[in-house]
Amino acid sequence: MSTQETTIGAGAPAQGTGPRRVAVVTGGSRGIGRESVSRLAADGHAVVVGYAGNRDLAEAAVKEVTAAGGRAVAVRADVADEEDVAALFATAESEFGGVDVVVHAAGRMYLSPVAELDLAELDAMHRTNIRGTFVIARQAARTLRAGGALITFSTSVVGLAFPAYGAYSASKGAVEALTMVLARELRGRDVTVNAVAPGPTATDLFLEGKDEETVARLAAQPPLERLGTPADIAAVVSFLASPAGHWVNGQVIRANGGIV
Repeated sequence: MSTQETTIGAGAPAQGTGPRRVAVVTGGSRGIGRESVSRLAADGHAVVVGYAGNRDLAEAAVKEVTAAGGRAVAVRADVADEEDVAALFATAESEFGGVDVVVHAAGRMYLSPVAELDLAELDAMHRTNIRGTFVIARQAARTLRAGGALITFSTSVVGLAFPAYGAYSASKGAVEALTMVLARELRGRDVTVNAVAPGPTATDLFLEGKDEETVARLAAQPPLERLGTPADIAAVVSFLASPAGHWVNGQVIRANGGIV
């Protein structure tokens, strides 16, 4: 097991009359995960920031939350390792008293035409995207309190079928299938399970390896004629994690600006 915890000034105790809700966010050091950490903390959640390797970015996310008066800790965890994930959730229990929201934003992307696919890359991507989602979902199903939410991540490319995205789309199709099944398996628990499927979003993961012409072409596809931003997607996460979004269950939300 490789888990290493970092507790950077966990912040002031929750204020007000009710207990503070607690969120676990994987992939919380970068991109959509990082933005989700900030948004959920602003919404009043104590946040456990799960990260794979970049400790400095995870610590920066925690410091941002605590500087604003929130509570957060960072925990290193391989999402495909069941012991690491158990320790990630155990930190939420020990530091903040439980888990109400799980946002599984950790992911890996490798693009290649099917005929040229490197199977080692396929295995690495599927370990993170499929096994990792199952490991997180299993722990969430065992841990989430009544009124809670599990939010997984797919991609709008599952429906758009862009060339070179075959292996990545296949891994995210598995995430969608798992999400639909788990929502039904948790009948009677008062826990929702939904997937967010972003379209082209301006993150490092998306922009890596793309020239300006490609980025401009993708940005022109939605009727809104721009790339999504991590804040756009974090707003959807915030809604699904909130009481206002609790009647949405067993759905894939294609947050893509209207691409069809």
